[in-house]
Amino acid sequence: MSSDNDINLPKISYEKGSAHPINQIKDSILSLLNSFGFQIIDGPEIETEKYNFDMLNIKESHPARQMHDTFYIKDKEYVLRTHTSPVQIRTMLENKPPMAFISGGKVYRKDDDATHLPMFHQIEGIYVNEDVNFANLKELIFRLIHDLFGKEIKIRFRPSYFPFTEPSAEVDILSKDKKWLEVLGCGVVNPIVLENCNVDSKIFSGFAFGLGIERIAMLLYGVSDIREFYKSNIDFLNQFK
Repeated sequence: MSSDNDINLPKISYEKGSAHPINQIKDSILSLLNSFGFQIIDGPEIETEKYNFDMLNIKESHPARQMHDTFYIKDKEYVLRTHTSPVQIRTMLENKPPMAFISGGKVYRKDDDATHLPMFHQIEGIYVNEDVNFANLKELIFRLIHDLFGKEIKIRFRPSYFPFTEPSAEVDILSKDKKWLEVLGCGVVNPIVLENCNVDSKIFSGFAFGLGIERIAMLLYGVSDIREFYKSNIDFLNQFK
């Protein structure tokens, strides 16, 4: 008699798997923003300098374009994308306002410590229409942060600088131990970027925002070392089923 039909053998148990915690957070945020009216888009992880830097008003002299920050391929002709913004650039070139897009996925930078990795995940969004301003952006950020961390969370906006937005800001939340923690960057889309995408900046304006998924996961789950997510430690990962 085949061992497959032997009723005396112990039952084979199969443990049900689950999505990785980073994918759980990514899918949750994308779904939330999609419910706000943003269309989910995707694009290549290997990019040209044109889409990764030039179209976003990131000049050749910018530190982000140096070899110590970016992974270059084929003598600087191509790069491993350093953010998901090129996906939005490509999509904007193929569409006309009003536009509301979000993209999420892997990005690559030369970092490696307890809070940074050479490969991590981002979600970025952009909204372009007539009369879009910073107040519209703040309304969206408050909705997003409150959905992620609860309506009691305290939020502050700090002036910052990004080549592709002006004005720009970084957003912090107040932790339980009264420390301000950065959660995302945002700003009003630089008119130069709109013009690069064949959008008339005299008629249309927009806002953009971006967040690191690992950063959000670390804050939500109380994880102090980003590397824990990628050690294939089953005991650690089983906590997020």
